[in-house]
Amino acid sequence: MDVLAQEQLRLDAGVVDYVLLAIYFAFVLGIGFLARRSVSTSLDFFLSGRSLPAWVTGLAFIAANLGAIEIIGMSANGAEYGMPTMHYFWIGAVPAMLFLGVVMMPFYYGSKVRSVPEFMLRRFGKPAHLVNGISFALAQVLIAGVNLYLLGSIVNVLLGWELWLSVLVAALIVLSYITLGGLSAAIYNEVLQFFVIVAALLPLTLVGLHEVGGISGLVDRVSASPGGAEQLSAWPGTELTGFTNNILSVVGIVFGLGFVLSFGYWTTNFVEVQRAMASKSMSAAQRTPIIGAFPKLLIPFIVIIPGMIAAVVVQDLAVFKQTGEGAVDYNDALLLLMRDLLPNGILGVALAGLLASFMAGMAANLSSFNTVFTYDIWQSYVVKDRPDDYYLKMGRWVTVGATFGAVGTAFIAAGYENLMDYLQQLFSFFNAPLFATFILGMFWKRMTPTAGWVGLVLGTVSAVAVFALAETGVLNLPGQGASFVGAGVAFVVDIVVSVVVSYATRPKPVTELTGLVYSLTPKASRTASSTGEDAGWYRKPGLLAGIALLITILLNIIFG
Repeated sequence: MDVLAQEQLRLDAGVVDYVLLAIYFAFVLGIGFLARRSVSTSLDFFLSGRSLPAWVTGLAFIAANLGAIEIIGMSANGAEYGMPTMHYFWIGAVPAMLFLGVVMMPFYYGSKVRSVPEFMLRRFGKPAHLVNGISFALAQVLIAGVNLYLLGSIVNVLLGWELWLSVLVAALIVLSYITLGGLSAAIYNEVLQFFVIVAALLPLTLVGLHEVGGISGLVDRVSASPGGAEQLSAWPGTELTGFTNNILSVVGIVFGLGFVLSFGYWTTNFVEVQRAMASKSMSAAQRTPIIGAFPKLLIPFIVIIPGMIAAVVVQDLAVFKQTGEGAVDYNDALLLLMRDLLPNGILGVALAGLLASFMAGMAANLSSFNTVFTYDIWQSYVVKDRPDDYYLKMGRWVTVGATFGAVGTAFIAAGYENLMDYLQQLFSFFNAPLFATFILGMFWKRMTPTAGWVGLVLGTVSAVAVFALAETGVLNLPGQGASFVGAGVAFVVDIVVSVVVSYATRPKPVTELTGLVYSLTPKASRTASSTGEDAGWYRKPGLLAGIALLITILLNIIFG
């Protein structure tokens, strides 16, 4: 970021703002010290001893996703594309979250696996397990680097600290509470961070709407801006997908984003699944993503709407949108709006909210990375059969190593004007083929261990190939079309390859697939308890999921 951009983004933070930030950081580190008391085994460190209530894990589930890319990336999308960005929530998140809670969590929680790659080990064997473990670990270091880069760069431009100092301080704070308290520290901080983020973004949204003259004023201003009235309707979202044909655009959103990318992320990404696995019962584990779905439905209004407001209120950004030139870009939308609209005091809360979002995202990446690396790579293939205390200490050292790895990968994101492009590209590489392998293996008992890892590898390679063709201009896929198409191709290639390889190789004995394949798992073992702490209609996963799905459909109709 050049000097001119830094000057344009610099906020006039006062003493009260710094005091609010100091109080927030004291709470964050205090939670880490308190959580350390409950960590005596590796299960405590990596999965909170499976003891947390559903409301805690549900809020942590959604806060873990409210990282830098979610906050900055979605506001950038709002500024660039407008209402079609809602699809990332109402099409590209909630249905998959509900599917995870109702269908897949009974398999994850019931099998008592400690990670998603461990589920792959039991279903497909060591080769698929190792491929998944390595690819997941790589993805988490890359994504943690994005959160860290944004955290450091924003502290740099807002407060004037040197970038290297900002990155290191941010990394050390997150490292401190994860190393101290493990997943419990991450989860309880994520609950705190959820409320801080909402407290930061809600006033910004309300002040922004007042600035443009309310909803009607925003409609008029956006209609008159580049992109026009199409930005006010979620469908067909042609600018978002890069397809000029309305039908192809809708298919791309529903299949590429809504099915492959979304289900691939929410149902197989251990960053999210780990929060549900920390629950105290199967019912609580099922309710975790379903509870998270309700705030997920409303988050667009405090993330995307400010981006749309910034694109018409902030002169620097309006010029960039009109000409494609200037010292700022879409990733600066939220920061520019804060600079122009918030007074001291509220500015401190907003700063704390932004820092909270980046720390929540990075902490989620680190806490899932240390579990997968320690259990699925180190314990399984490098140093086996050691006492539990060894793996607890190893988990802490792995966290340190992952933090420095994130520092090293932090600057990869610098070349992207819109960070959602980067994120969706990574998901098309890692999550889309993994979802294909998972869904086929869970519902088709004939799928073989060989098909598990071969389909995964070739699916990933095909997504990388689509990305390379788009980057070199062979395929014309503007917007986020390359990630949508890449995800779809990866899914189809994985399925086709897996079916072909399965018929050419030997499947596992049926007796080894109980609890791992839907048709071979007794209904009783995949049905949550409805007595004791799990009693009450408001604790029924199916009913809660039905209510969330109905609200999702209504929102799509209202804003379609």
